[in-house]
Order: sequence, then C-alpha cells, then structure tokens
Amino acid sequence: MSAEMIQAFLSFSTATISDALDLLRLSGGCLGLRPVGMGHKIAGAGDFLDDVPPGSVVVIDNGGRTYCTVWGDLMTRVAKRNGIAGTVIDGVCRDEALIRELSYPIFTRGAFMVTGKGRVRLAAVQEEVTAGDVSVHPGDLDVADDSGVLMVPKSRADGVLRTAQDMGAREDRIKRMVEEGLTLKQARAREGYDQIGKQLGIRDIGQSSGRNGWLKITSKA
Repeated sequence: MSAEMIQAFLSFSTATISDALDLLRLSGGCLGLRPVGMGHKIAGAGDFLDDVPPGSVVVIDNGGRTYCTVWGDLMTRVAKRNGIAGTVIDGVCRDEALIRELSYPIFTRGAFMVTGKGRVRLAAVQEEVTAGDVSVHPGDLDVADDSGVLMVPKSRADGVLRTAQDMGAREDRIKRMVEEGLTLKQARAREGYDQIGKQLGIRDIGQSSGRNGWLKITSKA
C-alpha cells in the first residue's frame, strides 16, 4: 500500500472510516481494543516485529487473552527505535509506564503484568490473524486513534477511501450549516445525510455488522 494512500487515510478519524465501511457493508471495527495512551493516531499495513519496515503496524493475535502479555518494554524499545508506526494486540501488554514515556502508539484489551513466556508461543508470522473478531491479512490497512481500531481490507482500500472522503465532505458541510444557525435535522436533510444508509437498506443501528438494535434517547428537565 502506497505511502500516499496511508497519509490519505490518516486525514480521517476512525469514526468517518467506520461509516464508510458500513456503507460498503464491510466489518472493520476491532471491538474491545483501546489505546494505552490517548492522542495517538496510526495507519499502516499490518506486519510483525522481526524485519518490519518503518511505518508498518504490528498486529498480534493473542486470542483475546487477558491473563498473560505478549508485549513489554523490550519490544516497545525495538519498535520505537525501528520507526514502527504502532502495535495492535488482541490481548494485553505490560510496562505501560515505558510505553507512555516513549509515546509509542499501542492498542490492546488492557494491561497485565504476567509474562506470556511458557504460556503462549509464536505460531506463525505474516498469516491471517484476528483482532477483535475482525480478520486481518498481511498488507491490510490498520487505522487507529482515540476511538479505537479498525481494519480496511487491502483489496477494498480504494473504495473505502473514496467513500470516507465523501462522508467527510458531507459532514464538513453539515458542521458549517449548524454553525450558521441551522438545526442538525435541517442540515442533515439538506445534505441527504440520512438517506445514504437507507439507500443500502440499513434501517436499524448495527444492521451491517449483524448487531441490530434501537437507539433510545431520553432527557430530563
């Protein structure tokens, strides 16, 4: 994946890219993975630590285990030194203080100090893995920020980017209209914002990802 495309994805939040994935009926959000330190944003093709080119993202599938870690201070130092863009772990890490000190972007299910030595072992490198129930293949695009982690299939990256650009432009126009005094409902109507999903048959929240439900909002005076 080109550096230009990666930079283009970095111009959008994971929220906007997630909306684009929804419209294309693609699942990409890695449920349960959160940043260790806030304020980081990464995008890059997935890989593993050994011989990883600078700018890549390391993706580790530890089966969602939270009782032992697969990432700590040594790997953080090596990744930082080698210019790795960040790390995504379906599992936990340790040595959070160093991770924050080095300002290294890492996204996990949490932190736990118990080592993975003798508990887990390396099964494969550069093969399909799972991160938060999302399948990730070598070369897929990983995008992460304070809102979480999502994966964009390499084969669909062009379409997802075009859709994200369209969504981003629509939302920018809506923001300007709201700032000029329109209600949110009026601004969305002018942009046809609510019709995008309906055209694809997305009626209930989460329909495209298989998690359906009704949103209920109440307020008290």
